[in-house]
Amino acid sequence: MPSETVPQKKVRYSYLPQQFADPEPVFEEIRRLIQSGNYTLGAQVAQFEQAFARVIGVKHAIGVASGTDSLMLGLKALGIGHGDEVITAANTFIATVGAINAAGARPVLVDVTPYFTIDPERIEAAITPHTKAIMPVHITGEACDMDRIEAIAKKHHLPIVEDACQSILCEFNGQKAGTFGAAAGFSLHPLKNLNVWGDAGVVVTNRDDLNETLRLLRNHGLKNRDEIEILGYNSRLDTLQAIVGNSLVGQVGDITARRIQNAARYDAGFKNLSGQITLPPRRANVKRVYHLYMVQAYRRDALLRFLEENGIEAKVHYPIPLPWQRGLRHLGYKPGDFPETERQAREFITFPVDQHLRPDEIDYVIEKVHEFYKSV
Repeated sequence: MPSETVPQKKVRYSYLPQQFADPEPVFEEIRRLIQSGNYTLGAQVAQFEQAFARVIGVKHAIGVASGTDSLMLGLKALGIGHGDEVITAANTFIATVGAINAAGARPVLVDVTPYFTIDPERIEAAITPHTKAIMPVHITGEACDMDRIEAIAKKHHLPIVEDACQSILCEFNGQKAGTFGAAAGFSLHPLKNLNVWGDAGVVVTNRDDLNETLRLLRNHGLKNRDEIEILGYNSRLDTLQAIVGNSLVGQVGDITARRIQNAARYDAGFKNLSGQITLPPRRANVKRVYHLYMVQAYRRDALLRFLEENGIEAKVHYPIPLPWQRGLRHLGYKPGDFPETERQAREFITFPVDQHLRPDEIDYVIEKVHEFYKSV
């Protein structure tokens, strides 16, 4: 039998080979690290933390082992643990819920808006005497409605821990994601807008007391080499990853601008596909940074296959809603409980939007989407 023909890739999804096409400057810094032997919490970690804090506009940034840990440690620093509940969005990546679970708390899921983020209208109904925090998720690079969430949190005396893992430089009403709550977590995973060569994360805060607690928690609770102040974790940002972060943190503004530009090109290209491609609401008071460029697509799965056949690496993110996942059955949710989350899982598709895409590649995606809908 003839072998199946693999379509030639014309528009790839992962941009990492382009981003690190010339790794020699990073390698040179790594060689210096090897000579120093200062692999754990080296000077480069503090350098990166200071640069990251300046980018976000906060007093403190603490480098940790992953974005998941940045959320978990933020909760632990606030004293949240067993018997507590934390409210978060139903459409998020499992890491959000995993961080709540790792802190010992129970995740309470709330449905979302058509622009992906947690629906403030549904938060208050989810609050119980066990609720100890709200964790809004600035998912895909889209900001939550923080005015309304802050008002609810203040009314019920609840801290906010922001999941900003996908949303560096995202803004709501001119204020950056990560600066609204008591603490916020960011991911430096390789496919994030600011990325490194593996898992890493940053937790930020403006509170001096939380900064001190977080620095203890990430490093076994050690006050110094010999004194244990509290029981903590092993969640340090590797010095090697900090070196990679230092090489890119100064570029994050340009990276963000290019992603916004690419998304605008898609938006313009899809404007005549009403009823076939539906854009999420583009709120004027939000600066969205497009970690993901997601749209609602009529006959989504057929469109995905067509694009793959034409060499375009489109994706479907989170096709099985969290409340339906086998690992979360103990939460007791059932199909129909989260209609907007479930609709997005059925209908949304993700197109490449990274800073290394050429205009002609974006135009090719737009052309093929139009071609698909002309044939159906």
